[in-house]
Amino acid sequence: MSEFITIKEDTEYVLVEKKSKFIANLIKVKNQEEAEEKIKYLKKKYFDARHNCVAYRVMEDSTIIEKSSDDGEPSGTAGGPMLNILQKNNLCNVLIVVTRYFGGILLGTGGLVRAYSDSLIGAIENSKRVVQISGIELEITLEYNQFEKFQYYCKTNNIEITNTNYLDNVICKISVEDSKKDKLLEDYENKSLNIIKLEIFGKTIMSKSEII
Repeated sequence: MSEFITIKEDTEYVLVEKKSKFIANLIKVKNQEEAEEKIKYLKKKYFDARHNCVAYRVMEDSTIIEKSSDDGEPSGTAGGPMLNILQKNNLCNVLIVVTRYFGGILLGTGGLVRAYSDSLIGAIENSKRVVQISGIELEITLEYNQFEKFQYYCKTNNIEITNTNYLDNVICKISVEDSKKDKLLEDYENKSLNIIKLEIFGKTIMSKSEII
């Protein structure tokens, strides 16, 4: 997958259905290890809840890893439907944990599917989302008097400056969309950009644009 959507920051949404309380935590994660750590944390936080149902999708080494759990709810009523919503919305590097405090009234399988699905949908609608796209990470070395010009070049070409060190020269780490990599390298080769040194590090994931 070369492009997907993730959330800008963690979001919480609460739904009450027939006295059962559903607390949806939609969380931004970088990898499977972080997702599993967040699940453990939330299960401890809501230790007194009847269920903590989860689903996540993460990108690792250009491969999407998916997981879901009903956590004691009837099979297919919680984790699976939530994972399906993440898939349909092209959401990745996100974890959803919906905590249920049982209110004493049975919802039935259809009611559970709707409640867990609506909890996630509510959290998604409350979130700020951003398009992520595959790119490459590079290190750029340039003279101080060229830095302002380079900043403008990055801004106009959606190149993200992720880190800057001010030493004998300015050394920047940047992230460039795959589709714009060739233009950057061409501008470097033909001296349109006055860069002392350019070094390619490897693949990365970067933000493309925000969805309101």
